Amino acid sequence: MTTIDQQVEIICRGCDELLREPELREKLAAGRPLRIKAGFDPTAPDLHLGHTVLINKLRQFQELGHHVLFLIGDFTGMIGDPTGKNATRPPLTREEIARNAETYTEQVFRILDRSRTEVVFNSTWMDRMSAVDMIRLAASHTVARMLERDDFSKRYRANQPIAIHEFLYPLVQGYDSVALKADVELGGTDQKFNLLMGRELQKHHGQPPQCILTMPLLEGLDGVNKMSKSLGNYVGIQEPAVEIFGKLMSVSDELMWRYIELLSFEPLEVIRQWRADVAGGRNPREVKVAFAQEIVSRFHGAGAAQHALADFEARFRQHEIPEDIAEVKLAAGAEGLPIAMVLKQAGLTASTSDALRMLAQGGVKMDGEKISDKSLRLERGVSVVLQVGKRKFARVSLD
Repeated sequence: MTTIDQQVEIICRGCDELLREPELREKLAAGRPLRIKAGFDPTAPDLHLGHTVLINKLRQFQELGHHVLFLIGDFTGMIGDPTGKNATRPPLTREEIARNAETYTEQVFRILDRSRTEVVFNSTWMDRMSAVDMIRLAASHTVARMLERDDFSKRYRANQPIAIHEFLYPLVQGYDSVALKADVELGGTDQKFNLLMGRELQKHHGQPPQCILTMPLLEGLDGVNKMSKSLGNYVGIQEPAVEIFGKLMSVSDELMWRYIELLSFEPLEVIRQWRADVAGGRNPREVKVAFAQEIVSRFHGAGAAQHALADFEARFRQHEIPEDIAEVKLAAGAEGLPIAMVLKQAGLTASTSDALRMLAQGGVKMDGEKISDKSLRLERGVSVVLQVGKRKFARVSLD
């Protein structure tokens, strides 16, 4: 049986802040499964590893025997979460929310245990609220208190508009904790104000206040900026297994430990042993391989993880071109196509400017030979193997 001390150690693993530990210990001592809440507005259903930091922590709570309330904010999604935004965010329609919610749940159950997860929608109780109920909820806090939120205060000082309905968002998120009788709520560090709102509203309604666990925002592959699709420094959980494996192997040895702390399900004693082994001279690459295989197995299965390792060894250690590269046919005029346009249209770069940058940095190969001539044009009838960076390949034919 897991002791309270052991549970607290696991719960705090990788977290930024726990409010408050004595209250959590008291809840754990009661001996019942705790109700663990985390809310998700289904606005970006294509998840990457940064999103899974919070979901992984929910899984750890489940493994300790607790009950997860996976809240889809279909009502709050129509408001639009203003957290971290410097402008009013457009609300979603019911139809958009329904589609995104389905995609969300499909992806998260690759991590969460369905039998210990209750998927709930806050429209269930919010749609029943009358105008009087909403006014009473709004009366529980002042405008001055709302302006304590960093993003609101910055917009106010900059004379940027704040719509009245945006003040409702933290109130509704807080009321969700009342409706669900949450014992613990999880969120990113940028959600602390909203999480505290839940504590206050629970007290207001005579409930024991929830504990709060904030999780850090995961750095992307560059080790600097938050993981983000727009910055291109992400690892998508639905990407091909070989792509996930290769990206994880590309992170620095220092960043590797950060990823392991926040993303691995290996027991703490195993990770401590890994650190000791590396400190004693073990090649950190061996630990990175084990971690990359764990993540690939989670989303694609053990067989895919073994194939990804073999593919990685072939490409990066033996410098072979993989066998299953994409074949792309492009239409070329009489004058052919500029190499930057070929790279973009083949899906090897995000844009022609990105292609020009990779050419200048020496990150492009054609048939195994590095090329850097930005003025190069490929003529109709040519068929070549193009490589950008270490992982992107395409066999391109021009018609």
